[in-house]
Amino acid sequence: MADRAILSSWAGEDSSAHGGRVERMIRRYAAALRLTLVAADFGLALMVVAGAYSFRFGPTFGGTENVSTSLTDSNLTLAVFVGMWIAVLWMHGLYRSRARWTRRSDVAAVLRASLVQLVLTLSLLYLFKLPDVSRLLLIVVFPSLAAAAIGIRIVVRQLLVFARDHGRNVRYMLVLGANARAKAFADLVGCHAELGLVVIGHLKADPSDGGVVLDRPLLGMIDDLEQILHSQIVDEVAICLPFSMEELIEQSVHLCEEEGKVVRMPVAPVERVLTTGRLESIDGVGVFSLANGPDRTVALLLKRLVDIVGATFLLVALSPVTAVLAIAIRLDSKGPILFRQERVGLHGRPVMLIKFRSMCADAEEQLQDLLEDNEINGHAFKLENDPRTTRIGRFLRRSSLDELPQLWNVLRGQMSLVGPRPPLPSEVANYDTWHRRRLSMKPGITGLWQVGARHSPEFDHWVEQDLDYIDRWSLWLDFKIIARTVPAVLSGTGR
Repeated sequence: MADRAILSSWAGEDSSAHGGRVERMIRRYAAALRLTLVAADFGLALMVVAGAYSFRFGPTFGGTENVSTSLTDSNLTLAVFVGMWIAVLWMHGLYRSRARWTRRSDVAAVLRASLVQLVLTLSLLYLFKLPDVSRLLLIVVFPSLAAAAIGIRIVVRQLLVFARDHGRNVRYMLVLGANARAKAFADLVGCHAELGLVVIGHLKADPSDGGVVLDRPLLGMIDDLEQILHSQIVDEVAICLPFSMEELIEQSVHLCEEEGKVVRMPVAPVERVLTTGRLESIDGVGVFSLANGPDRTVALLLKRLVDIVGATFLLVALSPVTAVLAIAIRLDSKGPILFRQERVGLHGRPVMLIKFRSMCADAEEQLQDLLEDNEINGHAFKLENDPRTTRIGRFLRRSSLDELPQLWNVLRGQMSLVGPRPPLPSEVANYDTWHRRRLSMKPGITGLWQVGARHSPEFDHWVEQDLDYIDRWSLWLDFKIIARTVPAVLSGTGR
């Protein structure tokens, strides 16, 4: 557990002694930016080469014989050239995220990379004795490559800023501390628009600490931490307290760990070093990161890709089924076809969940009369023979087909195909602290407890299954859960 050995003996060493680890940006976010830029540079390089060829030799691509009579494999030549370009950009730091980024610095780096690419290309042409390569083609390709690389960086960064300013791709950070160090770290995070991190405010540790003018709201004292975590959307907590407050730091980390929050701790060179987590950096400032949940960036991006592809395919493939079900619901009982209900998503984000209506129109008003018959021991409600269920609704619930409209929630990024089920706000309000860690991953249509413990009457057992899923999450586990969900749906063994 992170809090059990969070502080070690005095290290007395500079953060730079950790070499390459310190020079990395917080990888959860930097990897997404890096992959975007690599993909964009790769695609643009192919377009530049194809466009330059068309400009020089006409619109019809006829292989490399026009470029050089000595070249025989056009695909290999193109792959080597583009791969070399990506490698040169990488070596010049153009896939690193920098807080002090300027357009001038990117332009200079791209121009240096273009010069290196030109030297390498000419060297290879000389080495492999290819003197007849079109000079005009080279004159068109290299300036175009540089312009494309500069342009895409400006566009991507502006899009990331726009997305953050409009509440998209945003993660919210709470800073513990109202001192100069806390303010400086909050300002540093704010400089990284590409991270999508927004500091919502500070919590003060010392009531007498009022000498620093903060640029963000002071939300209360650190004693209010649990209340803030429960009342606001908080994805990450930055602890900017002096290590003399060791006990307070340990208590804060323990609470964040139980709630599934990512913890960031900026560390000064002369202070203690954490024995857990990983050491990263923001603009050279050492940051210890404690990720209490899935933190494999590439895998999470692939999970989102699977969600988009899977949800799109299912919506199209099952559109005749959804049309028939919509007609059946309309004919079976009065009320809307779809049922909308607010649920709680990732770290407390509100999710307007969409389902096919399986109950009578006034089902919500009748709920209070049925609570004493609840078959679940804990903070959830389930009734096997719920009198509010319509005739078609009983079929929908047994087959789980009432969940189909939630594929729209998946496409919108509010849910995933696989994950913990999104609870009601009234249920979350009564959660024990350890229950809340199930909110640390995006909710899903199906999950581990749905295929392994859906008939268990113990709510704690459901949560244990969700936490087990979070702790050992992988794409392979998602695929296994989906594979186990299919026969459950086909056999009609749903609730």
